[in-house]
Amino acid sequence: MTGSESVGKTTLGIQLAARYGVTCVAEFVRDYAAAKGAPLDFRDHGPIAKGQMAREDAHIAAAVARGDHLLLQDTDLVSTVVYCHHYFGRCPEFIEQAALARRPTHYLLLDIDVPWIADGIRDREVQRDEVQALFRTTLARFDAPVTVVQGTWDERLATATALIDSFIDTHRHG
Repeated sequence: MTGSESVGKTTLGIQLAARYGVTCVAEFVRDYAAAKGAPLDFRDHGPIAKGQMAREDAHIAAAVARGDHLLLQDTDLVSTVVYCHHYFGRCPEFIEQAALARRPTHYLLLDIDVPWIADGIRDREVQRDEVQALFRTTLARFDAPVTVVQGTWDERLATATALIDSFIDTHRHG
């Protein structure tokens, strides 16, 4: 799952993980920002990317060990790429390359058609359109397969489960 702030990625990830009995990899940057206790700067993006990759790798290894055929992610390195460009106008090349190399099978791009909710870390309410456009262009630049998820919370869940169900069915029969 990916998209701008406050679009329900974490909520949808928790719902889908429960429905399918799998793991949803939590977003690393949220923990990093809370631990830092100060505004992030450009130098933070290397440790953020490395922390995200380590978290993903640990969850991937555990999912493989359990025999899971599905792993959900509450964001990935695409978010780091997008926010580097948004805040600083540039992104370290190794992060861009890693984001492309680690691109998942499919992205659910959650739209900004739900209310923005402040949480003490989010700060882009008035720039949601701009940030969401960066997500769209970055995913297109990475030639990533994407489904846009819109509507009510129930409609978002229905869209996501229909897509995942079709992937599971294809995996079983194809």
